[in-house]
Amino acid sequence: MAEKHTKSPLPRQVLKEVFGYDQFRPLQAEIIGQALAGKDALVIMPTGGGKSICYQIPALILGGLTIVVSPLISLMKDQVEQLQEVGAAAAMLNSSLAPAEYGDTITKIRQRQLKLLYMAPETLLKPDILELLDSVPVDCLTIDEAHCISEWGHDFRPEYRQIAPIRQRFPNAVCLALTATATPRVQDDICENLGINDAGRFIASFNRENLFLQVQLKHDPARQTVEFLKRFPKQSGIIYCFSRRQVETLCEFLRKQGFSALPYHAGLGDEARKQHQEQFIRDDVQIIVATIAFGMGINKSNVRFVVHYDLPKSIESYYQEIGRAGRDGVRADCLLLFSAGDTQKIRYFIDQKPDALQRQVALQHLDRLVDFAETEACRRRPLIRYFGEDYDAERCGMCDNCLSEKQEKIDITVPAQKFLSCVFRTGQRFGAAHIIDVLRGSRNQKVQQFSHDRLTTYGIGKEFSKKQWSHLSRQLVRQGLLEKEPAYGGLKLTQRAGEVFAGRAKVFGTIQEEPLAPARAETPANYDAALFELLREKRKALADAANVPPYVIFSDKSLIDMASFFPQSAARFSDMHGVGQVKLERYGAGFLEIIRNYCREHNLSEVPASRSTAPARTSRKTPLQKLRHQVVGEAFRGGASLEDLMAEYGTKRSTLISYLYQYYQEGQRLPAERLLPASQLPPAQREKVLQIFERLGTQKLRPVFDALNGEVAYEELHILRLYYLNRKKIK
Repeated sequence: MAEKHTKSPLPRQVLKEVFGYDQFRPLQAEIIGQALAGKDALVIMPTGGGKSICYQIPALILGGLTIVVSPLISLMKDQVEQLQEVGAAAAMLNSSLAPAEYGDTITKIRQRQLKLLYMAPETLLKPDILELLDSVPVDCLTIDEAHCISEWGHDFRPEYRQIAPIRQRFPNAVCLALTATATPRVQDDICENLGINDAGRFIASFNRENLFLQVQLKHDPARQTVEFLKRFPKQSGIIYCFSRRQVETLCEFLRKQGFSALPYHAGLGDEARKQHQEQFIRDDVQIIVATIAFGMGINKSNVRFVVHYDLPKSIESYYQEIGRAGRDGVRADCLLLFSAGDTQKIRYFIDQKPDALQRQVALQHLDRLVDFAETEACRRRPLIRYFGEDYDAERCGMCDNCLSEKQEKIDITVPAQKFLSCVFRTGQRFGAAHIIDVLRGSRNQKVQQFSHDRLTTYGIGKEFSKKQWSHLSRQLVRQGLLEKEPAYGGLKLTQRAGEVFAGRAKVFGTIQEEPLAPARAETPANYDAALFELLREKRKALADAANVPPYVIFSDKSLIDMASFFPQSAARFSDMHGVGQVKLERYGAGFLEIIRNYCREHNLSEVPASRSTAPARTSRKTPLQKLRHQVVGEAFRGGASLEDLMAEYGTKRSTLISYLYQYYQEGQRLPAERLLPASQLPPAQREKVLQIFERLGTQKLRPVFDALNGEVAYEELHILRLYYLNRKKIK
């Protein structure tokens, strides 16, 4: 490998002057140092974590050529456009190039004018290309999406297996293998195949802190999606559906609702898919409704939301798909619509797999995803622990569970006994779906075929819906009362189940309700929204003129900085996120003119560098986005009734009470006299509840529920707790 010249720029200097960033993200500096020292590296870094910088900066410092192997043409194009915008000598070789452009790139390689060359494995393996590369110094071989090498990975590509001989062809080149997701087994397979067993392994945290995670029970998915989308006007997002038909149906529905949306699936044909993707990348359309294939080849940084209209097949798939949001580091929201019906649909397709081991692994993946969807704890815990990373925080503050009051666990011993008894009486060989059919008194063919309509447990569970029973059954598995047979999902009783049968042990859990609506806080609020829109229009005009996506000019985060600090000089403008030397020279004057004119018109001045955020300016900026519970709390204090708020937000009384409790916990006072009428209990019973709060406290509701012998519903306890606390606060 070529030695680094003494006059070569330092990595931090390149980071600021070329890319316009002030600080490295975690592990970037260490990985760059490893590459510049000529040492191989395996990099596991989540989507949006900054993998590209890890090989791009060494490429710009080293004297020779860096080859980047990438699986998708669209991804190469995106990366090359962004590099060319910052003044880097980058190009790609693939079948999409016109003959003249292809020949021009070949000439640049021969004349050693390039620093980075992007290629698919198939292109790299061509004899004439290998012969050409033999004639130039290759300092670095970078394998992007390296999980494609491994047969144990979720996206195995046989052509990636053929890269190993190329590694041997350039023995002096440092080898960097990068991927967003890889289990330890996949990591070992990558290193062994590339012959880099001694490579340093750099594994970044899988925690994407700027992604808000939310799960809703699916009941009217089209309407739920519309309500969610209303929170993101003029912003980019992706909606994932299970089938092509669902993509087309939903896309048509959204367009009729006034949304800018296009479909993306394999049935459209190559040209249509390419056109739709290009329109999305260039902000000509806001929403792409797609099957899971979409997004693999783009690096669009300003995707503000991802919706899973249907359940993905695994946590790995879910993580990769939500990873397409918020790559600029600004908050992005991820909504998963979850239903038991979706799990049955996926199970059906899993059952079609001929290989028993594949079926078993797929079912395990699905079960882990269902556990994630149904958890009542912080959602990041099961998600991040899935990838082998410790995550012990009780609350992340960026998921629906952490921002809503947890549903109180109640005594579910009786329904648990019903379910366990039915498992026993059906012979401990059927899955949850069949047990639920028996409990609910179904007359379907399978129930009658096995004469299960004659069992004593037949029809004894009609008080709960299929969804509620399904949720309860998974709790019994998690609590160790049932075991699931790996291959076919049959349920068997454990020794602990006998304790429940005998009445020596109780079971506590939850009866599934619709999750609370999410907190409403789309993006950092403290910036001038009107100026941001002007800057966004300027960015779009420049991008269209240059025939590149808008985020290649500047990311949303860069525009937010400009709309927060109002830079008035070139020196101050260069302090904004993502403004390097080339972008300052190309675009600084145009953006500064807009900012200066706006500031003159509205009597605003530059915010000093020592300030981390711009001051609130109620005269010209849009109101700060508040969390939903704050909006509800203020409206209630202002005189709105619970009925008014239920109608306005389309939510349940229990959800509103939970919002008001959150509002109270932030130190805000509520009018106690207006809370009491919300209770439907007789005065004497209300007083009894308040006395028990006085005796037992208000932190946990279950002791109060038990002290009242379960005679008062939890919704009433929530209301009266809120009244009690606010009445006490007044005294």
